[in-house]
Amino acid sequence: MNDNNKNLTKEIQSEVFEMLIKHLQSKTEVQNIDLMNLADFCRNCLSKWYVSAAKDKGIEISYDDAREIVYGMPYSKWKDLYQKEATKEQLEKFNSKNK
Repeated sequence: MNDNNKNLTKEIQSEVFEMLIKHLQSKTEVQNIDLMNLADFCRNCLSKWYVSAAKDKGIEISYDDAREIVYGMPYSKWKDLYQKEATKEQLEKFNSKNK
C-alpha cells in the first residue's frame, strides 16, 4: 500500500471513529453495560483506547479528558443525566461473561 492509500485509509478511519462517537453520544438510552454485554466494549473502553493511542503518539491526555471527548460532556454530567442502575439481569450476564 502506498503512502497516499495509507493516508486515505487513516482519514476514513478517523471519520468513522467520529461517526461512532457522535452515534454513541446521541444514543444515551444505550447503557455501557448493554454495550459490554453485547459487544464487549463500551464508551469507557473507547476512552481508554484514546488515551493509549495518544500516548503512542507522544501525547499525554488524561482519562477524564478522553471520556469528555467520547461522552461529549464531563463523565459526571453524563452519569447524572443518563446512567441508570444496572438491572440484576444485566449484571448477571456481565458477570457470567467475565469469569
